[in-house]
Amino acid sequence: MNKLKTFLLLAILCNLTLLAQQKEGDNEVFQIINPDYKLSPYTGMTKQHWKDAAMYLLEGGFSYVHSLDDPMQFPKQEGKSYPVNESQVPTEKLEGLCRTLFVASPLLKENPDLVIHNIKVADYYRHQITKLTDPESASYIEPRSKNGGPSQKLVEFGALAVSMLTNPEVLWNPLPQDEKDKLAKTMLSFGDGPTVDSNWKFFNIFVLSFFKEQGYAVNEKLLVEYLQKSLKAYRGNGWYNDSPAYDYYSMWAFQMYGMIWSEYFGNKHYPEIAAQFEQNFSDLKSNYPNLFSKNGEMIMWGRSISYRTGAIIPFPLMGFQNDGNTNYGWMRRISSGVIKQFFTHPDFMKDNVPTLGFYGAFEPAVQIYSCRGSVYWMGKAFLGLLVPDNNPFWTAKENNGDWDDKFQKNKVYNKYQGDSNILITDYPNIGASEVRAWCHEKVKNDWQKFRSTENYNRLSYSSAFPWQADGVNGEVAMNYVIKNKENNWEVFRLYTFKKFENEIYYRDVVLETDENIKFNLADIPLASGILRVDQNNSDKAVSMRLGHYALPKLDKEIRVEKRKIKDYDVTIIDNGKYQLAMIPLLGWENAEVIKAQGLHPESNESSVINLVTNAASKDKGLNIYATLMLWKKSGEKWSKKELLPVKRIETNHSGVVIKFTDGTTKLVNFN
Repeated sequence: MNKLKTFLLLAILCNLTLLAQQKEGDNEVFQIINPDYKLSPYTGMTKQHWKDAAMYLLEGGFSYVHSLDDPMQFPKQEGKSYPVNESQVPTEKLEGLCRTLFVASPLLKENPDLVIHNIKVADYYRHQITKLTDPESASYIEPRSKNGGPSQKLVEFGALAVSMLTNPEVLWNPLPQDEKDKLAKTMLSFGDGPTVDSNWKFFNIFVLSFFKEQGYAVNEKLLVEYLQKSLKAYRGNGWYNDSPAYDYYSMWAFQMYGMIWSEYFGNKHYPEIAAQFEQNFSDLKSNYPNLFSKNGEMIMWGRSISYRTGAIIPFPLMGFQNDGNTNYGWMRRISSGVIKQFFTHPDFMKDNVPTLGFYGAFEPAVQIYSCRGSVYWMGKAFLGLLVPDNNPFWTAKENNGDWDDKFQKNKVYNKYQGDSNILITDYPNIGASEVRAWCHEKVKNDWQKFRSTENYNRLSYSSAFPWQADGVNGEVAMNYVIKNKENNWEVFRLYTFKKFENEIYYRDVVLETDENIKFNLADIPLASGILRVDQNNSDKAVSMRLGHYALPKLDKEIRVEKRKIKDYDVTIIDNGKYQLAMIPLLGWENAEVIKAQGLHPESNESSVINLVTNAASKDKGLNIYATLMLWKKSGEKWSKKELLPVKRIETNHSGVVIKFTDGTTKLVNFN
């Protein structure tokens, strides 16, 4: 009997442990309950699942809230993120409050009585908002001083104004009048003031607009000035310039702000300006969807990578235009795909809060202006819940859009973006998207240390192959690295766009620390990769390396294969998901497979193929460096024709002539 009792007790304890593990796992990874594969055959996600995803984020945040007085303050991630001193803590709390509100407010608009962990959510946010103006509160924010400049507080008050503008019924109307007046005084001190010449102008715009809507006297002259300056940042095809960068954020942030402002304020008060924002918004429909993979995955590119799902917000906001020419099923398929890309990844959450990184924590992608609560900027995706249930964004059947309707296997599709000089490329063979864009920032001028880094300085960025950080020993992925005067490896970052001609993307580049080390670059996207034809114009011999995309180590060791086709050496690496092949055609001495640790966002271990030469100089006559950088899904066999699509390379007075095995010819003309 005692043995039986002991056995039963052990069985109960084991079951309890298993249940606890399952519960912990459920909290870490988002589960799609009752997927609807009839309406959404690719993701299974409906509007209800978007609400579930919002709740998933919000429940994690509220695990740190046990009373109305507890701030939205989360464990600091080790590394360069703030706070680094006590003076930054009030701003940290402000970020946590205002950014989680992006997730909460759309849910509260539908259900003002929402309760999470025994906390009435609406009561919590209203209580916390009033503490911002209470000098006795640890969350108190002093109004901007008379000569004070723009700060992170302006950003967060702009965010708060967005939520209050779209949901005044829950967040503003119930507040006592004296609390409203105090809040107006504090927020307007920031909104009616200086800003940064970037998307930051919208933070002032939303503060001024919200309080004008509520009947307060505001600086309308400044409001109109910032609106007009924001419109002047437009560069066509949906792209705004974010002084000076282009990235996901310079698309989705500008477009979201313009559309939300127009829908909830501008159409009523400034219809002509609103019409301009809405026209600019309409322009993005023809190209922004192509920046995402067939499976609805976003590219790791640009700053503020941890904002992740924020990039999808233009897609549901298309519902406000209710345009019959918009493929809403594709827009939702992309959007839900991006939510799944991150929310179902096992490394996405730590301590019940999203990490600062891409999938998991990844220090090279973190900016010094971010704290742990900054990640909830991704909650702007859930402003899409403001779009009504019966809108076609929610009711259209999911589809793959151009991937099924226009794209054909064994072809490549380029979309050049005009004045922004951005090139979007789609590869049907693996369903991946790719982008090439601006980078021209010196390290010595980059005080925030992000515009000169891997966030921008790669030759291209792929949805299938997230960028790998550079190593101190010359490990490099999708860039050149040069041994400089200090005998250190230095990557290219000072690019100047030249032209997009005959499906070839041309740039010039110089080394930051030595302007006499300079190259002409030509990227030729192929059906299953890239042909690089680059001209070295340096006035001295240089040691240099060129890296392919990198592969993370997944379930098994990365396999390396060497082949010989005709007179060319082929190097292939395979991680069980993808294969990458690199074939030097001209100029290079040899290829190496470099293993790295701690440099890749998907795995601690990774590998990359690097081409190497130790005496490159135009004086030797061999100043053309031609390289094939190819890819395939793992398990697929390479044919000789796939590995060597180039038949012959010739140079003449006109440039470099590429003759392909399919009979086509391209002329690379650097002039």
